[in-house]
Amino acid sequence: MSSAGVAFTLENLVYEKKGAIAYVTLNRPRVLNALNQRTWENLRTAFEDARDDAQVRGVILTGAGDKAFIAGADISELAHVTAVEAQESSSFGQAVLDLIENLGKPVIAAVNGFALGGGCETAMACTIRVASENARFGQPEVKLGLIPGGGGTQRLPRLVGKGRALQLILSGETISAQEAYRIGLVNEVVPAAELITRAEAILKQIFSNAPLAVKFSLEAVNKGLETSQAEGLALEASFFGLCAGTEDKKEGTQAFLQKRAPQFQGR
Repeated sequence: MSSAGVAFTLENLVYEKKGAIAYVTLNRPRVLNALNQRTWENLRTAFEDARDDAQVRGVILTGAGDKAFIAGADISELAHVTAVEAQESSSFGQAVLDLIENLGKPVIAAVNGFALGGGCETAMACTIRVASENARFGQPEVKLGLIPGGGGTQRLPRLVGKGRALQLILSGETISAQEAYRIGLVNEVVPAAELITRAEAILKQIFSNAPLAVKFSLEAVNKGLETSQAEGLALEASFFGLCAGTEDKKEGTQAFLQKRAPQFQGR
């Protein structure tokens, strides 16, 4: 599907493509964009399309309304699941967030309000998190007799450290955008009116660089975090070699030497 001004509405989200940016907006504002099974399926559909559309170079993920990014799981659905269904639901959500994390393209979470439970987990799967001043973050699952099931026990300690992650997970505490920034959970905090504009500006800065170098940088960091440092360094060297054989590397180095802006082609 071409990305020239395309927009369509799935049951629980709006998906738009404008130039090189795809916009994914959770659209259940009456329940604070809570995640039910159909919403997870909609997210998978949108991100698979963004992954497969060569014209899309980055994604902005946000929530409809001014109160919530994603306030967590849909408790009315969660209250009735069996143990087996809960495990299957957790695995499905984890697979969707793995798709987002390893899209091969930068995904920016524009967190415009509550990002709790599955909402915080979804934000953490994104490449970069930009929060509005009124955003709130937390993993309150223990208050419902549960643990985080969308990767929270794994991504949160990797982002903020084991001690801070355990404090948030075990207390169920909700923290402000400013505290989330202080501990490294979010990259930036901006006024609500500037949230999408700032996310777009970050993507456009990334787009000015060589596409293959961006893709391999993402992969080197994501895969390297799952290995030893020695294995990660070997992976980095192999990707460095791959990049050195591209036309973009030739163009980038020549443009630097000739004191002009590079014209990257993604080859």
